[in-house]
Amino acid sequence: MAQAAWIDLLNATREELDRVEAATGLSLPSQAEISEIELSSRLATRHGVLYMNMPIINMVDHGTTPVGVSIGFVLHEERLVTIRFAPSRIFDLYGERLVTRETSATTAPHIFLGLMEAIVDRQADGLEYVRDELEKISHVIFAMGTAKGAGGRKNEDAELKRILGELGRLGDLISHIRDTQTGAARIVPYVESRAPWMPTELHGRLEMLRQDIASVSEFDTHLNDKTQFLLDATLGFINIAQNNVMKVMAIASVVGIPPVLIAGIYGMNFKNMPEYDWVWGYEWGWGLIILTTIIPLAIFRWRKWI
Repeated sequence: MAQAAWIDLLNATREELDRVEAATGLSLPSQAEISEIELSSRLATRHGVLYMNMPIINMVDHGTTPVGVSIGFVLHEERLVTIRFAPSRIFDLYGERLVTRETSATTAPHIFLGLMEAIVDRQADGLEYVRDELEKISHVIFAMGTAKGAGGRKNEDAELKRILGELGRLGDLISHIRDTQTGAARIVPYVESRAPWMPTELHGRLEMLRQDIASVSEFDTHLNDKTQFLLDATLGFINIAQNNVMKVMAIASVVGIPPVLIAGIYGMNFKNMPEYDWVWGYEWGWGLIILTTIIPLAIFRWRKWI
């Protein structure tokens, strides 16, 4: 352990942290310290050792609920210690690459930079997934109502409800990705300025990583705007559906008032109502009811209200 370039601690107990501290001579932060959000706690240098932490996304697979977890980095010229309290595919896959010699990283700075590149690459993959999902949602939303008899109002309501939930999940994922890239955007320049022992050949990779983080941030902003646009569009369709329901109810009430009034008048059992003695009185009543129903409908149709 004392000679290891990278020590990855997952759900380490206090006793395990103490053993690593004794073997490496490094002071390791606790879970509470890693979870601090203020900048002074996330980035610190003590005796030439860099102490950094950042949030990353813990998501087993696409479609599951993303959870933000904090990762701690203790970086020294000869050793990197990562402390995490939740599993991460990024760390597992990168560790497998080291074991199978798929990467030439052998020193702590090289391993640290490789991890940061893997984290940023994972962010980009997450945003690409969000982009594809938003494209699907966009096609569904703006195709809604254009196909004749596409499933009825009930199916459209269910689809809009599903889309709202999906947009909420994607918005949550974008938010977690933004938190991760904000942490990475702070760590990279901090390492550049506070690690004079960083190998010269890594400076170019650090600069490239900074540019990648900036491009991912711009793409994140674009997707966040598109998510908000689709959310507004979905709510707009829901409002249109609600307005249509209210319009139907208003038309039904207006159309129904005159026939009900006529039926109410002729439903009064007064002896001096001459229509009761007419031969065609029953038909007369029905004619008035039908006529007073058709006239409002015709007016609404002529005004293009229906």
